[in-house]
Amino acid sequence: MSALPSTSAAHRAAAPGASVALEQSLTRLPPRVMWPAQPPPLPVAQGRPDGARKGGESRDPTTRRAKRRAGSQAAGERRAKATSATAKGRAEAAALPTRIGVISDNHGYLDPAVLEIFAGVIHIIHAGDVMDPEILERLATVAPVTAVAGNMDSGQPTSALPREVVGEVAGVRFLVGHKRKRLLRDLAAGSIAGLAAGEAPDLVIYGHDHLPAAAWVEGTLYLDPGSASAPHEEDDGPTVAIVEVRTAGLSVCFVPLERRDAEEAKVRLRE
Repeated sequence: MSALPSTSAAHRAAAPGASVALEQSLTRLPPRVMWPAQPPPLPVAQGRPDGARKGGESRDPTTRRAKRRAGSQAAGERRAKATSATAKGRAEAAALPTRIGVISDNHGYLDPAVLEIFAGVIHIIHAGDVMDPEILERLATVAPVTAVAGNMDSGQPTSALPREVVGEVAGVRFLVGHKRKRLLRDLAAGSIAGLAAGEAPDLVIYGHDHLPAAAWVEGTLYLDPGSASAPHEEDDGPTVAIVEVRTAGLSVCFVPLERRDAEEAKVRLRE
């Protein structure tokens, strides 16, 4: 597998919370695009109760029939417009992408902005170094979570998390583990439970390197979302990622977070 490209220069220049799209992505929509949860309601035509007449209305049957025909025609036009608007709303909602939140290496700290960034995702994948099970509970308030253990989870309550997980979300077959080299070795050896020998997932996610990166290799998207805490001075700034699932394929955006004070991050990492 070729070396994965770094997006460090791009996301360092971006403001916290702004998305950075990969050049090779199939789409470039920012992850904070929101869409209606349901089509707009049909407008309700306001009319008079049956048999009611406005003051001064003509009693001539011909005039009344003409007015009723005109009213029926106008009502039909309103219904046609309402139906068209509803169909358009549904089509626009269906065209919007399904989104998956990806996070790794938060080291016991979860930036509150992550919950806002992940609002609207249908699933969250965590690539390890969680260190605090409460973080997974907080993420689970946004969407279902799949998480694996990292090396920093050793000796922590999160050490019981699996080392590797194979799953499927929105038709996307994914594999997640913490260390890239070990994950790729196991994948090449066909020793990952849930994957048949020679089977390639659509999406491979890992962390550990604290470096946001992604690359397409033979139809598989390999993704490191970067560290969500960036505890070391030499780390790139903290990031998470959003994977968008469209009919045309997958795309990914990195979202930079505010960087904490380096000494504060180090203290938290030692705890």
